[in-house]
Amino acid sequence: MVRKATIEDVVRIAEIHVTGWRFAYRHLIPDEYLFKTMNVPARIDAFTKAMNERNEDTYVFEEDQIIKAFMIIGPCRDGDRPSSFELWGLYVDPFMLRNGIGSKMLNFCEKRALDLGYRDVVLWVLEDNMIGRSFYDKMGYTFDGTRKYLDRFGLYEIRYQKNIK
Repeated sequence: MVRKATIEDVVRIAEIHVTGWRFAYRHLIPDEYLFKTMNVPARIDAFTKAMNERNEDTYVFEEDQIIKAFMIIGPCRDGDRPSSFELWGLYVDPFMLRNGIGSKMLNFCEKRALDLGYRDVVLWVLEDNMIGRSFYDKMGYTFDGTRKYLDRFGLYEIRYQKNIK
């Protein structure tokens, strides 16, 4: 079941975020960052602050009293897409992949967008993240031609979009 995250969920969200990055980006982002800079305690602090101060729309997928995934959604942050909804991030625990959880989360995101009056959803994915891109392709998202360079990692992110009318 998808539900709104609470502050009590932050430790598990941070754990999924760190393990998700390590799994998905292991050969894209330097190990120095993934295994030294990025850590669960730091992510707990960041997610706690985000949930307390910015009131972000964070949702979790919980089953058998275990949080297996989380996502952050909201209005698009890109100046050229002011009328779009955005999936800011979606992470499924790597041990829980290939069970339909990501699809359920993305479907929830799209329904939430429609309920709020949006007609399209955008998201950013690392250009070389073929696992993520394959998933979004399967879910009907397409590259809209927009790329941005991430100086911190020396990688490009690309924007996907889907009309959800």
